Amino acid sequence: MSDETETATGTPAGPQPEPLRFFGTTWVEHDGGYTGRRIGVAVGALAAAVAACFVLRFAYQGLAIADVGKPVTVLVVVMFAVCSALAFRHTWDAFGKRPDPDRQASLRGLLAIGFIGSLLAYFFRSLTEAPGEKLHRAEYQTAREQYERRTKRRTGNPSRKRGRRS
Repeated sequence: MSDETETATGTPAGPQPEPLRFFGTTWVEHDGGYTGRRIGVAVGALAAAVAACFVLRFAYQGLAIADVGKPVTVLVVVMFAVCSALAFRHTWDAFGKRPDPDRQASLRGLLAIGFIGSLLAYFFRSLTEAPGEKLHRAEYQTAREQYERRTKRRTGNPSRKRGRRS
């Protein structure tokens, strides 16, 4: 190794950034089509949310055609609205802190029903940054700082400095 800051494979020594979905590691330097990817994620999430709303509209019309009754129809609409709101909040919070895996597993069904909320959270977050970038950047910076502190080397011989008196 000619340079102490690089490994034999040419990658920098120390912690590496964690890739984000749809962005890889382009979020670190905002290179490699980062802006285009953010636009693509925003447009894709919004288009998917609109398409999902149309599918839910057809399901609502199916309930109306089946004449299942007003209480069932209201219950289904309220269920999708509440699940979407909870999914939005959960997804939005997950962009700022790591979710608890046990809680994540217990909310899996609710998040699946409220998928429109998750899509809207992706849309709104991608207007300002890559979804999850703030969390990953903070974790990456902390890991880099800890690595730098651990690898910082002292200069000179410490025993000589103790022996000198002025």
